Amino acid sequence: MNFPNKLTIVRMLIIPVIVILALFPYEQFGIEVLTFTWLSQEFSIVQIINLLLFIAGSITDFVDGNYARKHNMITTFGKFMDPIADKLLVNTMFLLFAVNGQVPAITFIIMLWRDTIVDGVRMLSSQKGVVVAAANIGKFKTVAQMIAIIVIMLNNLPFELVGIPMDQILVWVATILSAISGLSYVYNAKDIILESK
Repeated sequence: MNFPNKLTIVRMLIIPVIVILALFPYEQFGIEVLTFTWLSQEFSIVQIINLLLFIAGSITDFVDGNYARKHNMITTFGKFMDPIADKLLVNTMFLLFAVNGQVPAITFIIMLWRDTIVDGVRMLSSQKGVVVAAANIGKFKTVAQMIAIIVIMLNNLPFELVGIPMDQILVWVATILSAISGLSYVYNAKDIILESK
């Protein structure tokens, strides 16, 4: 297994660790989670660990694809697992946020709808032996999602200091980009989707 694929696996392994840390019933086991205050915002050590894990996962997302293309290490495993790992990482974070009331549930639902539809289009396209080019807006969507997640995990710092709800603004920007990129993908594949044969 080559280096980019190992990075993809690392990203996959990070996801359940984040979930376990976020949802573990610490109080039931009598575990006191260390907290501290920074710039008037309270953070738990679990929150910081998960932030670092998410950043590490995001970095592997950037590195593995670029490294594979640069060194001609693109594999079937990578083409299959890399986008799945990306979506699982991002959607898991937004699901956790929605459950905690940190983002409107509708934003997560729209992103999930988009990913499901795009995956369906990709599957249909591959069956027809056609590659539907992803629009650049899809990349912007992913970047917006990752930045939004980091700002949310930072309790909206430093924007909280000046009263700007940048975390929510970024969530809606990512949601709108997600919807537009999904529609763009469907439009680009309309001939395949509407094919009658």
